[in-house]
Amino acid sequence: MALNQEWVLRWTELATRAAQTHREELTALDRAIGDADHGENLDRGFTAVSEALSQTPQEDPAQTFRTIAMTLMSKVGGAAGPLLGTAYLRLSSAAKPAMEAGDVAAMIEAASAGIQARGRATEGEKTMVDAWAPASRAAQEAAQSGADCVGVIQAAASAAANGAQNTLDMVATKGRASYLGERSAGHLDPGAVSSSYLLDAALKAADKA
Repeated sequence: MALNQEWVLRWTELATRAAQTHREELTALDRAIGDADHGENLDRGFTAVSEALSQTPQEDPAQTFRTIAMTLMSKVGGAAGPLLGTAYLRLSSAAKPAMEAGDVAAMIEAASAGIQARGRATEGEKTMVDAWAPASRAAQEAAQSGADCVGVIQAAASAAANGAQNTLDMVATKGRASYLGERSAGHLDPGAVSSSYLLDAALKAADKA
């Protein structure tokens, strides 16, 4: 079963809810190794996204993802705004009115590549790439194995959650957390954790499709 605009809007609604639910948790994670504002920024950004989508009719997934991208870039502070904005711009470029499993995998791959390019980051540096890169690989493998859309997103969400958990023991070599050096180990990366929540929201939305 293909995913369409209804899925995109439901995903966004659930992502907004996740940002609200996990606001304090993400801020606490960021307090340990960053600026202590990731949860607040993400919540503010997706609240603005919800308002933007309600004010202007969105014709298709590409337009919706583009609106989300521009809103996040303007409302989310720190590195997360440009990074997530770029991810959603790449989703916009890869999206189709009706998306099959291979299309969904390509979208996740495009978002991951956008984040890596914008942040000039690679896996193992304790950033949100550590959630998105494994999610991209898992999505591609699931699609190639014949999984449906839900199966592809489920594989991506699971890999993202595992990737986020794996940042616990990493020493940050990128971003503000890198200033802490060895002291950054023992803390989860807030961007990786929030990214896993975004992909989990995509899965929950697809499960209801």
